[in-house]
Amino acid sequence: MPELPEVETVKRGLAPTFEGALITRVEQNRPDLRFPFPSGFADRLTGRRVAALSRRSKYLLADIDSGDVLVMHLGMSGSFRVETALAAELPGQFAHARGKNPKHDHVVFHLEPAAGPAARIVYNDPRRFGFMDLVSRPQLDTHPYFRDLGLEPLGNELSGETLARLFAGRKTPLKAALLNQKYIAGLGNIYVCEALWRTGLSPQRPAGILATKAGRPTAKAELLAANIRTILEEAIRAGGSSLKDHAQTDGTLGYFQHSFAVYDQEGEPCRTAGCPGTVARLVQSGRSTFYCPACQA
Repeated sequence: MPELPEVETVKRGLAPTFEGALITRVEQNRPDLRFPFPSGFADRLTGRRVAALSRRSKYLLADIDSGDVLVMHLGMSGSFRVETALAAELPGQFAHARGKNPKHDHVVFHLEPAAGPAARIVYNDPRRFGFMDLVSRPQLDTHPYFRDLGLEPLGNELSGETLARLFAGRKTPLKAALLNQKYIAGLGNIYVCEALWRTGLSPQRPAGILATKAGRPTAKAELLAANIRTILEEAIRAGGSSLKDHAQTDGTLGYFQHSFAVYDQEGEPCRTAGCPGTVARLVQSGRSTFYCPACQA
């Protein structure tokens, strides 16, 4: 499933075309994706303008001038592509044709952008685990999608002090705590593994080690908060990680996977300077965890 950097990358790719655009027509090619479309989905969007595009956790949010918010989730294999009369295939080693089989084009937004030629934004989803919904803006924060979501890791709220407050006294394994969306929204398996490696923390240690007995942040808590933000920002600049289905809106693959230090590197030498260890894999809560037993204490 795409993680925060992949969704943020898609948001930034869509924004120049989507924001400010008039939706002239919506093609809804099936009654449902993961969930049924809301009643009158196409009609409620046709003739409306997109006021803003944003992201909350792994959700894309398009504010519509009607007061509704178009909520979009990519699921496992969803992707968007932007098509204009002036668009051309981008060259390079990351160009690919994934996400262009028309039988999986489930929603097409026909747009008159604020600037530039008419465009189409096409949502393609072979597995149909993604979904779209319309939610009134005043009800957004209390909607079941969002009411239990934790803080955004790219915001100023993430700090060592925050981690200490969230996890003080908790015996939950550190990796599981970081993946809990009620604490920090949008973190996923890949970037948690990488952040813990950079910080030198074992994914099996109890989350409470990030706080002192007095509830203050440890030095590792401060370092972990900084590493989480840095890794996410690096991944966004790289266009995310293309492992199976993620693609940017221009059809190119993200390439942060070439920077993985531990994720999916089982059996490889640890990249920590001077560390003699080898990357190992273990299963936590049904998910693969990659780490170095030698330098992650």
